[in-house]
Amino acid sequence: MRSPLLRVSVRSRILAVILVVTALGMTVAGLSAYLVQRDRVLASIDTELISSVEAARAIVTGESTANQDAATATPETDPAAFATVEEALSAIMSRLVPGRNESSVALIDGEARLIPGTRIAFHLEDDPVFIDRAWQEASGGVVTLGTAVTQVGTLRYIAAPVSVTGDDQVGVYVTAVDAQAAVDEVGGAFLTYAGLAVLSLAAIGVAGWFVAGRLLAPLRHLTETASRITAEDLSERIPVHGNDDVSALTETVNAMLERLDDSLTAQRQLLDDVRHELKTPLTIVRGHLELMDASSPADVDSARQIAIDELDRMSELVEDIDALARAEKAQLLTEPTDVADFTALVFSKATAMSGHDWQLAESAEAIALLSPSRLTQAWLQLADNAAKYSPPGSTIRLGSTAYATAVEFWVADEGPGIPEGAEERIFERFGRADTGRGIAGSGLGLPIVAAIARAHGGYVTLDSSEAGARFGIVVPTEAEQDAPPPPAAGFDGTEHSRSEP
Repeated sequence: MRSPLLRVSVRSRILAVILVVTALGMTVAGLSAYLVQRDRVLASIDTELISSVEAARAIVTGESTANQDAATATPETDPAAFATVEEALSAIMSRLVPGRNESSVALIDGEARLIPGTRIAFHLEDDPVFIDRAWQEASGGVVTLGTAVTQVGTLRYIAAPVSVTGDDQVGVYVTAVDAQAAVDEVGGAFLTYAGLAVLSLAAIGVAGWFVAGRLLAPLRHLTETASRITAEDLSERIPVHGNDDVSALTETVNAMLERLDDSLTAQRQLLDDVRHELKTPLTIVRGHLELMDASSPADVDSARQIAIDELDRMSELVEDIDALARAEKAQLLTEPTDVADFTALVFSKATAMSGHDWQLAESAEAIALLSPSRLTQAWLQLADNAAKYSPPGSTIRLGSTAYATAVEFWVADEGPGIPEGAEERIFERFGRADTGRGIAGSGLGLPIVAAIARAHGGYVTLDSSEAGARFGIVVPTEAEQDAPPPPAAGFDGTEHSRSEP
């Protein structure tokens, strides 16, 4: 058994998964965008540096060098324009203004001679190591594009040699961009993105917490309800809100609780009824045994006979209870049955009950899905009730009637009918229409009939008057039943009823 401390609620798990997946998606998207933007910034720095060299070439030569390779070209000097290298470099430094995070310097014979006249982000001339590197790379006459780690930071630079015909001096134009500062600006933008992403995650977490809580509320109600439900009280149900899957689960659980409640109620009722019914024969047997004179053979024989009779009655009661339980829980194996042949078979069995004039009043021509054995049991139970309640020698009619989508199997007698107000009671377990008529029985006959009818998807009907009673078992032959309609009363689908004695 797991410790409660290790349990994590479904709500927390769902929210954790959502936040982890969202955070992972934001991280991947942000990191990818940062790397792409960083590469674009570095590429734009190289483009800017090459453009600066082309502009310097144009100043010195008076023509564009846009179509030349700045990494291999060597500036050519226009002797008519500048007399010395210093004049050419001075013109370049005065006309090309460094941008943000950018600086430049002019070298002559390896020394820093000229710097821009405007404010610049950093001074290249203050780093002699970098100056020596740029001079060594460009003094050979080749434009050099490179990266250097200096006192200022990581610089992306370009060094272009400058020479003038008639001047023995060698010049180098160097311009550099603080690449780290440019990349840091991109990083700053994505720090802002990261902050907004964290705020978005917090908002998603809050919204997800309430949404998940609302959607999972039926599960919490289910847990709370289940903890309160006991075998003594299954009446509580879970509130249903919405029309989603969790709401459907709630409805299913409520239906399950309804079935459990009905089952436990029926079991308690059955136990109460059995206890009540067995109490009388047990009391009778005990009383006669206690009062019996053991020395009197006649008294012993009388007590013995009474005890046997009562035990037989209890045995019959147990058998009826078992039959009712099987009728209520059985999964019937139905088969297509010829109603006319079935009616004739049951009528022949009913005529074995002597003392009455049995008549086959009607026989339906139809085919119905039936369990012949179960329906025979129910129909003969109605016939047995009619024989017990009808006067000796009276007529009992039996028949079957076909409707458009149903068949009714009925028995009609000429007995006294059902007393008013007893209609519901006789379909309860051990219920009887009149307990003082001297006819023995357990009171389970009609409940068994009603259970068999329900197992077929049908119901029991009854028409009772002073002239007699007519019981019927209606079994559908199609999905809808047309006639007779199911009664509105709530006692096992019967409108009027009559019980086994």
